[in-house]
Parts: sequence; structure tokens; C-alpha cells
Amino acid sequence: MNRKNLFGLTLAELKTELAPLPKFRAKQIAAHIYKHGMKTFDEMNDLPKNLRAELSTRYEIKIAELLKRLDSRDKLTTKFLLGLSDGAAVEVVLMRHDYGNSVCISSQVGCQMGCRFCASTLKGLERNLTAAEMLGEIFFAEEFLRGDGQKLDSVVIMGTGEPLMNYDELIKMLRLLHEDYCLGMSYRKITISTCGIVPAIKKLRDEKIPVTLSISLHVPDDKLRSALMPINSAFGLKSLLAAGDDYAQATGRRVTYEYILLGGVNDTEEHARRLAKILSGQLANVNLIPFNPVDERNFLPPTNNAVKKFFHFLNTHGIGATIRKEMGADVNAACGQLRAKIIAS
Repeated sequence: MNRKNLFGLTLAELKTELAPLPKFRAKQIAAHIYKHGMKTFDEMNDLPKNLRAELSTRYEIKIAELLKRLDSRDKLTTKFLLGLSDGAAVEVVLMRHDYGNSVCISSQVGCQMGCRFCASTLKGLERNLTAAEMLGEIFFAEEFLRGDGQKLDSVVIMGTGEPLMNYDELIKMLRLLHEDYCLGMSYRKITISTCGIVPAIKKLRDEKIPVTLSISLHVPDDKLRSALMPINSAFGLKSLLAAGDDYAQATGRRVTYEYILLGGVNDTEEHARRLAKILSGQLANVNLIPFNPVDERNFLPPTNNAVKKFFHFLNTHGIGATIRKEMGADVNAACGQLRAKIIAS
């Protein structure tokens, strides 16, 4: 008999699932699962012994199985490949910053967006992740840190997949993550990345949850952006930037525009000039990301000089910019690289 997994259920869902048990039992079990990280009912000492035995025959508490772990030489980045119940695998990256610990999770198994420079999309889309599976990625990292006497400070949904193409499960996960009986994480500690699904950005705005929106821009003109990012053919820069500005105004949250610098492709001063022009007046900042080489993609990283000049131009022309510190290059930290290597082996 297959046991149903209780991990990922909301308190309301637990109350329904465990009826006719008293509702306070669901609250106890939710606290044990989410607050205390318990994986078996035997650990739940405040439940009657016969109830623990009965629950064990019907239910399980399971997140994901570790398939592979890679640690960077500087010990600041750890990448996990996690196995799911159907045999699929997803990547999770734990990053230790001087301002706290952050986990980058995946929202899909594979990706269908087809960005030309990205490893995530090499094998296409396999399926969406459930809210429970996404939450499981976070809990895996949180428990790993707890074992080292540390805590998880923030969540970035910027791994494999397009989060806004898995909208309903994403929102369910975010709301559960925020609940006091779960991790109680502030929405302001959560960042969602999108390559530019404009209708979903508008929908997210109306959810009234002040997460940080990160838009993968990468190119300041429609022609080149469409060549590198097929989504631009559906939602061009004008509509995307309008949606980003609208999100910022509605939430009061500054939008981050991610810009991968590809050597000789989008890293010149002219590109910086166009970028500054289209972002002028927006409540936004730019995160410059020197390209992390992918074997299967025919792009080169920019020179250090090109990065510095691009950064300097933006900051002296009214656009706040940062350069993302390279983390985990020695552990295939670019999204999809580890999974692709495992699949190919």
C-alpha cells in the first residue's frame, strides 16, 4: 500500500486529510513537520502511541533524496542534485554570503524557454515541480544549514525552469513558506526570477505579496533579445519594462534586471548606453553577471575590462548596478549544468 506524503500540505489540507481527528492534532503534526523537521511519526511524542502507529501505516513525511553534492573550493557554495519520487532530479544551490545564507531553488524539471546561453533548457521541459517539491528543496537546504548550527536567511527562485510558467504551484509554495507554522519566511526575503512572462508578472503584482521580482533582461534591444531569448517574440521590451515598472510602483519593491554579459555579444559601451536609456526613471537596479561558460553553448565570458566599463557607465548615468560575485564556478553552479552532466553519464 502506497502511503500518502504529508509534506507540503497546508494546515487546512492537513485538517481535511486527517479528519475525523481533532483539528488540534493537525496543528501538532504541522509543527512537527515544518518547525521541527521530523520525518517519522515515532518522533512525535505528544501524539498517542496507537495514533502514531496508525499514521505510520497510512502516511509518510518525505522531501527529496540527495543524489550528489559538490562543494566549492572556497566553501561558500554547495550544489545539491536532489532526486524526486518519480526519478526526476533537480538542482539546489546553497550560497553563503557575508550578509546571510541563501538558497537558489528550481521550479521545473528542465525548461522550455530556450534561452540560447542557458544550460537549463538543453534537454527541454520534463515537468513542473509541485509546491511540495519546491518547498522540499528549501527544507533540504535549511536542514543542512541547521546541522552546521546556521540558518537559512533568504530564498531565490532562480534555478532551473521558469517560475511564472508554474504559477499556481509557485504561489501555493510561497504562501505556505510564509506561514508561521512553516518557516515563517518574510516575503521580502524571497526573490522570483522570470525571463519575462508579462501576463504572469501582472498577476503576481495583484497577489499583494511583496516578493522581489528579478527580470532576466540581458539585452537592451528587441532584435538581439529575440535572437537570444525566444520569449521576447511574445512579450517585447516595451511591454516587459512596463510590467516591471508597474510591479515596482504597486509593491514599492525595486525590480532587479539581470544582465548576463556575453563576450562580444552584449557587453559594449553602446549596449550599456541603450540599457541606461530604457531603464531611465524606473525603480530598478541592474545585476551584471559575467557569463559562466557552458560547454554546450558557443559563448564566451566578457573581459574584466569590459565588465568594469559597463558597470561604470551605468552607475555614472543614473542606473544603480552591481556585479554579481562569481560563486561556485568549480561546482557547475550555472543552472542545469550538474543535472545535464548526470543525465549524459
